[in-house]
Amino acid sequence: MQTETVKRLLESAVCDLKTAVCPIRTAGDILAEAPLDQIGGKGVFVKDIERCLLAGEIDCAVHSLKDMQAVLPEGLLIGACLEREDPRDMLFSRRGYTLETLPAGSRVGSSSLRRKCQLRHFRPDLELKDIRGNVPTRLGKIGDEFDAVILAAAGVKRLGLEPGCPIAIEHMLPSPGQGVIAVETRADDRELLEILESLNHPATGLCAATERAFLAALGVDCRLPAGAYATLVAGEIRLEGLLGSQDLKHIRRLTISGKDASLGTSAAGTLQAEIHAMENLS
Repeated sequence: MQTETVKRLLESAVCDLKTAVCPIRTAGDILAEAPLDQIGGKGVFVKDIERCLLAGEIDCAVHSLKDMQAVLPEGLLIGACLEREDPRDMLFSRRGYTLETLPAGSRVGSSSLRRKCQLRHFRPDLELKDIRGNVPTRLGKIGDEFDAVILAAAGVKRLGLEPGCPIAIEHMLPSPGQGVIAVETRADDRELLEILESLNHPATGLCAATERAFLAALGVDCRLPAGAYATLVAGEIRLEGLLGSQDLKHIRRLTISGKDASLGTSAAGTLQAEIHAMENLS
Protein backbone atom coordinates (compact mmCIF):
# COMPACT_ATOMS: atom_id res chain seq x y z
CA MET A 1 0.00 0.00 0.00
CA GLN A 2 2.78 2.46 0.93
CA THR A 3 4.74 1.57 -2.20
CA GLU A 4 1.71 2.06 -4.42
CA THR A 5 1.16 5.49 -2.88
CA VAL A 6 4.70 6.58 -3.72
CA LYS A 7 4.45 5.03 -7.20
CA ARG A 8 1.33 7.05 -7.92
CA LEU A 9 2.87 10.27 -6.63
CA LEU A 10 6.03 9.79 -8.70
CA GLU A 11 4.08 9.18 -11.89
CA SER A 12 1.95 12.26 -11.17
CA ALA A 13 5.02 14.40 -10.54
CA VAL A 14 6.78 13.57 -13.83
CA CYS A 15 4.93 13.34 -17.14
CA ASP A 16 5.30 9.94 -18.85
CA LEU A 17 7.38 8.54 -15.99
CA LYS A 18 7.02 4.77 -15.78
CA THR A 19 7.78 2.95 -12.55
CA ALA A 20 7.89 -0.71 -11.56
CA VAL A 21 7.47 -2.24 -8.11
CA CYS A 22 10.09 -4.79 -7.07
CA PRO A 23 8.86 -6.75 -4.02
CA ILE A 24 11.68 -7.75 -1.65
CA ARG A 25 11.17 -10.27 1.14
CA THR A 26 13.22 -9.19 4.16
CA ALA A 27 14.50 -11.09 7.19
CA GLY A 28 11.75 -9.40 9.22
CA ASP A 29 9.14 -10.87 6.87
CA ILE A 30 10.66 -14.35 6.85
CA LEU A 31 11.09 -14.50 10.65
CA ALA A 32 7.70 -12.94 11.32
CA GLU A 33 7.07 -14.84 14.55
CA ALA A 34 10.47 -14.22 16.18
CA PRO A 35 10.92 -11.42 18.75
CA LEU A 36 12.47 -8.35 17.10
CA ASP A 37 15.32 -8.09 19.62
CA GLN A 38 16.42 -11.62 18.68
CA ILE A 39 16.58 -11.01 14.91
CA GLY A 40 18.24 -7.62 14.77
CA GLY A 41 15.78 -5.10 16.20
CA LYS A 42 15.14 -1.82 14.38
CA GLY A 43 16.28 -2.08 10.76
CA VAL A 44 15.47 -5.77 10.26
CA PHE A 45 12.74 -4.79 7.78
CA VAL A 46 14.98 -2.50 5.71
CA LYS A 47 18.54 -3.88 5.62
CA ASP A 48 17.89 -6.34 2.78
CA ILE A 49 16.17 -3.60 0.79
CA GLU A 50 19.07 -1.22 1.38
CA ARG A 51 21.52 -3.82 0.05
CA CYS A 52 19.51 -3.95 -3.18
CA LEU A 53 19.48 -0.16 -3.33
CA LEU A 54 23.25 0.09 -2.94
CA ALA A 55 23.75 -2.63 -5.56
CA GLY A 56 21.69 -0.65 -8.07
CA GLU A 57 19.01 -3.33 -8.32
CA ILE A 58 16.36 -0.75 -7.38
CA ASP A 59 16.38 3.05 -7.57
CA CYS A 60 14.45 3.95 -4.44
CA ALA A 61 12.93 2.19 -1.45
CA VAL A 62 9.72 2.90 0.43
CA HIS A 63 9.76 2.43 4.20
CA SER A 64 7.79 3.15 7.32
CA LEU A 65 10.20 5.65 8.84
CA LYS A 66 9.82 4.14 12.31
CA ASP A 67 11.42 0.92 10.99
CA MET A 68 14.57 2.66 9.78
CA GLN A 69 17.78 2.90 11.76
CA ALA A 70 18.83 6.41 12.78
CA VAL A 71 22.15 6.13 10.92
CA LEU A 72 21.80 5.05 7.29
CA PRO A 73 24.41 3.06 5.34
CA GLU A 74 27.00 5.23 3.61
CA GLY A 75 25.79 6.33 0.20
CA LEU A 76 22.08 6.34 1.09
CA LEU A 77 19.77 9.11 2.27
CA ILE A 78 16.10 9.90 2.75
CA GLY A 79 14.95 11.74 -0.36
CA ALA A 80 11.41 12.49 0.82
CA CYS A 81 9.09 12.22 3.79
CA LEU A 82 5.41 12.18 2.88
CA GLU A 83 2.95 14.13 5.02
CA ARG A 84 2.51 12.36 8.30
CA GLU A 85 -0.47 10.09 8.94
CA ASP A 86 -1.88 9.56 12.45
CA PRO A 87 1.20 9.05 14.71
CA ARG A 88 -0.71 7.43 17.58
CA ASP A 89 -0.95 3.81 18.67
CA MET A 90 -4.32 2.04 18.72
CA LEU A 91 -5.80 -0.52 21.08
CA PHE A 92 -7.81 -3.37 19.53
CA SER A 93 -10.11 -5.61 21.54
CA ARG A 94 -13.30 -7.59 21.00
CA ARG A 95 -15.43 -5.16 23.00
CA GLY A 96 -13.92 -1.88 21.88
CA TYR A 97 -12.23 -1.05 25.17
CA THR A 98 -10.08 2.03 25.53
CA LEU A 99 -6.75 1.78 27.32
CA GLU A 100 -8.43 3.34 30.36
CA THR A 101 -11.41 0.94 30.44
CA LEU A 102 -9.58 -2.30 29.59
CA PRO A 103 -10.28 -4.68 32.53
CA ALA A 104 -7.51 -5.38 35.01
CA GLY A 105 -5.57 -8.55 34.21
CA SER A 106 -6.25 -8.32 30.47
CA ARG A 107 -3.62 -9.96 28.26
CA VAL A 108 -2.20 -7.27 25.96
CA GLY A 109 -0.05 -8.21 22.97
CA SER A 110 2.96 -6.11 22.02
CA SER A 111 6.65 -6.85 21.43
CA SER A 112 7.64 -3.17 21.62
CA LEU A 113 9.73 -2.20 24.64
CA ARG A 114 8.49 1.37 24.16
CA ARG A 115 4.87 0.30 24.49
CA LYS A 116 5.52 -2.15 27.30
CA CYS A 117 7.38 0.43 29.37
CA GLN A 118 4.60 3.01 29.06
CA LEU A 119 1.89 0.41 29.70
CA ARG A 120 3.68 -0.83 32.77
CA HIS A 121 3.60 2.66 34.25
CA PHE A 122 0.13 3.77 33.10
CA ARG A 123 -1.65 0.40 33.52
CA PRO A 124 0.49 -1.81 35.79
CA ASP A 125 -2.53 -4.11 36.29
CA LEU A 126 -2.35 -5.48 32.73
CA GLU A 127 -0.54 -8.66 31.63
CA LEU A 128 1.92 -7.83 28.82
CA LYS A 129 2.74 -10.59 26.31
CA ASP A 130 4.96 -10.69 23.23
CA ILE A 131 3.29 -10.88 19.82
CA ARG A 132 4.69 -10.93 16.26
CA GLY A 133 3.30 -11.26 12.76
CA ASN A 134 1.69 -8.87 10.28
CA VAL A 135 -1.32 -6.72 11.16
CA PRO A 136 -4.05 -9.23 10.16
CA THR A 137 -2.22 -12.03 12.00
CA ARG A 138 -2.03 -9.99 15.19
CA LEU A 139 -5.66 -8.94 15.00
CA GLY A 140 -6.65 -12.58 14.46
CA LYS A 141 -5.12 -13.52 17.82
CA ILE A 142 -7.54 -11.37 19.80
CA GLY A 143 -9.92 -13.52 21.80
CA ASP A 144 -7.90 -16.69 22.24
CA GLU A 145 -4.32 -15.71 23.04
CA PHE A 146 -4.89 -12.04 23.81
CA ASP A 147 -7.63 -9.79 25.13
CA ALA A 148 -6.19 -6.82 23.23
CA VAL A 149 -3.31 -5.89 20.96
CA ILE A 150 -1.66 -2.55 20.24
CA LEU A 151 -0.76 -1.45 16.70
CA ALA A 152 0.33 1.76 14.99
CA ALA A 153 -2.72 3.68 13.80
CA ALA A 154 -1.12 4.69 10.49
CA GLY A 155 -0.50 1.11 9.36
CA VAL A 156 -4.04 0.06 10.15
CA LYS A 157 -5.52 3.03 8.30
CA ARG A 158 -3.35 2.47 5.21
CA LEU A 159 -4.59 -1.12 5.04
CA GLY A 160 -8.17 0.16 5.10
CA LEU A 161 -9.01 -1.83 8.23
CA GLU A 162 -11.55 -0.89 10.86
CA PRO A 163 -9.75 1.35 13.36
CA GLY A 164 -9.38 0.54 17.02
CA CYS A 165 -9.38 2.97 19.96
CA PRO A 166 -6.61 5.58 19.61
CA ILE A 167 -4.29 5.95 22.59
CA ALA A 168 -3.62 9.56 23.52
CA ILE A 169 -0.07 10.83 23.01
CA GLU A 170 0.13 11.77 26.69
CA HIS A 171 -0.40 8.12 27.62
CA MET A 172 1.75 6.55 24.90
CA LEU A 173 4.43 8.49 23.07
CA PRO A 174 5.01 7.03 19.58
CA SER A 175 8.18 5.66 18.08
CA PRO A 176 10.42 8.21 16.30
CA GLY A 177 9.08 8.58 12.74
CA GLN A 178 5.81 6.76 13.43
CA GLY A 179 3.15 7.57 10.83
CA VAL A 180 5.66 8.77 8.23
CA ILE A 181 6.36 7.15 4.86
CA ALA A 182 9.99 7.71 3.83
CA VAL A 183 11.55 7.27 0.40
CA GLU A 184 15.21 6.25 0.51
CA THR A 185 17.60 6.52 -2.43
CA ARG A 186 21.27 6.74 -3.34
CA ALA A 187 22.98 10.01 -2.45
CA ASP A 188 24.54 10.32 -5.90
CA ASP A 189 21.27 9.96 -7.83
CA ARG A 190 20.75 13.68 -8.34
CA GLU A 191 18.02 13.28 -10.94
CA LEU A 192 15.85 11.15 -8.71
CA LEU A 193 16.53 13.35 -5.69
CA GLU A 194 15.18 16.35 -7.60
CA ILE A 195 12.00 14.42 -8.38
CA LEU A 196 11.62 13.24 -4.79
CA GLU A 197 11.91 16.80 -3.54
CA SER A 198 8.47 17.47 -5.01
CA LEU A 199 7.04 14.65 -2.86
CA ASN A 200 8.62 15.86 0.36
CA HIS A 201 6.43 17.49 3.02
CA PRO A 202 8.76 20.06 4.66
CA ALA A 203 7.04 20.23 8.06
CA THR A 204 6.97 16.44 8.34
CA GLY A 205 10.59 16.23 7.19
CA LEU A 206 11.75 18.70 9.85
CA CYS A 207 9.85 16.96 12.64
CA ALA A 208 11.08 13.55 11.46
CA ALA A 209 14.69 14.80 11.38
CA THR A 210 14.34 15.99 14.98
CA GLU A 211 12.96 12.64 16.14
CA ARG A 212 15.72 10.79 14.27
CA ALA A 213 18.36 13.03 15.86
CA PHE A 214 16.94 11.91 19.21
CA LEU A 215 17.21 8.27 18.14
CA ALA A 216 20.73 8.70 16.76
CA ALA A 217 21.96 10.30 19.98
CA LEU A 218 20.86 7.23 21.94
CA GLY A 219 23.39 5.18 19.95
CA VAL A 220 23.21 2.38 17.39
CA ASP A 221 23.35 -0.28 20.10
CA CYS A 222 20.60 1.24 22.22
CA ARG A 223 18.04 -1.35 23.30
CA LEU A 224 16.16 0.95 25.68
CA PRO A 225 12.47 1.85 25.41
CA ALA A 226 12.37 5.19 23.59
CA GLY A 227 9.70 7.43 22.11
CA ALA A 228 9.78 10.83 20.42
CA TYR A 229 7.20 13.05 18.79
CA ALA A 230 7.89 16.48 17.28
CA THR A 231 5.39 19.09 16.11
CA LEU A 232 5.66 22.67 14.86
CA VAL A 233 4.15 25.22 17.24
CA ALA A 234 4.30 28.97 16.48
CA GLY A 235 7.34 28.54 14.27
CA GLU A 236 9.28 26.39 16.74
CA ILE A 237 9.81 22.65 17.00
CA ARG A 238 8.17 21.17 20.08
CA LEU A 239 9.66 17.78 20.96
CA GLU A 240 8.29 15.29 23.45
CA GLY A 241 10.83 12.64 24.31
CA LEU A 242 10.70 9.51 26.46
CA LEU A 243 13.27 7.03 27.67
CA GLY A 244 12.91 4.00 29.91
CA SER A 245 15.33 1.60 31.57
CA GLN A 246 16.05 -1.85 30.16
CA ASP A 247 14.11 -3.53 32.97
CA LEU A 248 11.14 -1.17 32.33
CA LYS A 249 11.14 -0.08 35.98
CA HIS A 250 12.11 3.52 35.32
CA ILE A 251 10.74 5.99 32.81
CA ARG A 252 11.46 9.66 32.14
CA ARG A 253 9.73 12.09 29.81
CA LEU A 254 10.37 15.68 28.82
CA THR A 255 9.08 18.40 26.49
CA ILE A 256 11.40 21.01 25.00
CA SER A 257 11.26 23.54 22.16
CA GLY A 258 13.84 24.89 19.75
CA LYS A 259 14.61 26.01 16.22
CA ASP A 260 16.30 23.01 14.60
CA ALA A 261 16.66 19.23 14.62
CA SER A 262 19.57 19.33 17.09
CA LEU A 263 16.83 19.59 19.68
CA GLY A 264 16.59 15.82 19.47
CA THR A 265 20.23 15.38 20.45
CA SER A 266 19.81 17.59 23.52
CA ALA A 267 16.66 15.76 24.62
CA ALA A 268 18.32 12.36 24.34
CA GLY A 269 21.32 13.48 26.41
CA THR A 270 19.11 14.85 29.19
CA LEU A 271 16.97 11.72 29.37
CA GLN A 272 19.96 9.37 29.30
CA ALA A 273 21.48 11.21 32.27
CA GLU A 274 18.21 11.06 34.20
CA ILE A 275 17.68 7.34 33.57
CA HIS A 276 21.29 6.60 34.49
CA ALA A 277 20.85 8.48 37.77
CA MET A 278 17.64 6.62 38.58
CA GLU A 279 19.26 3.24 37.90
CA ASN A 280 22.17 4.11 40.22
CA LEU A 281 19.72 4.90 43.00
CA SER A 282 17.86 1.59 42.63
